[in-house]
Amino acid sequence: MVDPSAVLRSGLMGLSRNTKVRDVVEKAPVSKDVVKRFVAGTSTEDAVRVSRELDVEGKLATIDFLGEDTLDRAQAIHTRDAYLDLLAELADACLTDGGRVEVSVKLSALGQALPKDGRKLSLEHARSICEAAAIAGTTVTLDMEDHTTTDATLETLAELRKDFPDTGAVLQAYLRRTEGDCRDLAYEGSRVRLCKGAYAEPASVAFADKGEIDMNYVKCMRVLMEGEGYPMIASHDPRIVEIAGSLATKNLRAPDSFEYQLLYGIRPNEQQRLADAGNQVRVYVPYGDEWYGYLVRRMAERPSNTAFFLRALSSRN
Repeated sequence: MVDPSAVLRSGLMGLSRNTKVRDVVEKAPVSKDVVKRFVAGTSTEDAVRVSRELDVEGKLATIDFLGEDTLDRAQAIHTRDAYLDLLAELADACLTDGGRVEVSVKLSALGQALPKDGRKLSLEHARSICEAAAIAGTTVTLDMEDHTTTDATLETLAELRKDFPDTGAVLQAYLRRTEGDCRDLAYEGSRVRLCKGAYAEPASVAFADKGEIDMNYVKCMRVLMEGEGYPMIASHDPRIVEIAGSLATKNLRAPDSFEYQLLYGIRPNEQQRLADAGNQVRVYVPYGDEWYGYLVRRMAERPSNTAFFLRALSSRN
């Protein structure tokens, strides 16, 4: 039996690369209002402002400068420089000490897919960002993308951790390999964000059924919670959040030995509830002009997001 959510995810991921649809959505009169809820803004100042607001509310943040799949060397350099500027501004605002606000980086945005020396270039750019983060007193997390880049991303992670051991990893529970990757990375000092994943993947490498994905998420989460590392539970699913709390209690984890991660603009009341209960809550905050692909992936991850976007785009205020 075909899982409707898998069909929806595949269709939406196709839309994320459709330039004609992108042009229509970006020009829709209400798009700016919709984007404002889920994206901090377009400028470094917007990212710093939202980080400060979250800090006042007792929440941590990880900031993502939007962009990916670049095949332009100048654009890759621009992305690196944007992160360097961001980290400097966050440090000047006294938001980075102790990793209160960190950054999330996609290697494809740093030139990973460039011909010939893309992987080397993206490593060099990521290293520069890690150096700037260390000076600012904070950390970097390497976002994970589609399955074809998983090995390359984990290899880059291993290189960076030689000099920057607190560099965070991201693993995607819908991939069949992820439980094994969790075991490999559940060592002392290892920061691992576990998310469900939102790229369209073949059945040979990924689960498609929602129930199977949820089951694998719990398996992977159990490995991380029982390990010596620092789990970062990235999910808005109330059941997953509840199980995470139970596993933390079962494994005698202190509140500062793991964290919940949620997306900016999604379930803000739940974010605050978790924070007010004494949990560490980190909000994933995107900013920049390249917001279209990001929002489509959020729709692919969560059908309720799709309904919200469609309502917004079909109405005028």
